[in-house]
Amino acid sequence: MRIDERQLLLILPNARPVAGIFLSVLNEAMCDFAIDAPPRAAAFLAQIGHESAQLTRCVESLTYSAQRLAAVWPRRFRSVDGSPTALAREIAYQPERIANTVYAGRNGNRDEASGDGWRFRGRGLLQVTGRSNYRAAGEGLAQPFVARPQLLGEPRWACRSAAWWWQRHGLNELADDSRFEEITRTINGGLTGLEERLRLWRRAQEVLG
Repeated sequence: MRIDERQLLLILPNARPVAGIFLSVLNEAMCDFAIDAPPRAAAFLAQIGHESAQLTRCVESLTYSAQRLAAVWPRRFRSVDGSPTALAREIAYQPERIANTVYAGRNGNRDEASGDGWRFRGRGLLQVTGRSNYRAAGEGLAQPFVARPQLLGEPRWACRSAAWWWQRHGLNELADDSRFEEITRTINGGLTGLEERLRLWRRAQEVLG
């Protein structure tokens, strides 16, 4: 199945400024990775809609306040009394430093000084993050994402990396069975943003039938 611009904007109205840029490459990616029936498309569009702020954010910004750092990474940035740590206050609103701090030594990244955290921060409609995940996506799509990480922020590869990851992790089958919370856990590692994801999913189901 293919979605048209009217359907896309009914599901993701905030995508209006970029709908024309994304529509054809999104349809192509969904077709190529078997996101080809209404239950699959509805779940996929809901999840990428949440993760990408309705197609308007393909690169993780990490412009966080100290309070936000404490909320997102409490074990690292929250004091016993609930306030942000000294480190959180020191690096607040410095996205490159935040990325290099929180992503160092994770997902194939090297240490903080390497700059891998910033270089391989979240990109694409499902936020591929970390050197090893960039490498896996690059191998899966035959693209040099490790050497040229910025490619994942481009609409074509933002869409294709998300659709590839979706299929690779068995999310089409979960969508067929309406196991939406399990899809969310697979993508997010938890249920962060579930309320909005569910709202987008229900809207997509109504639009796509």
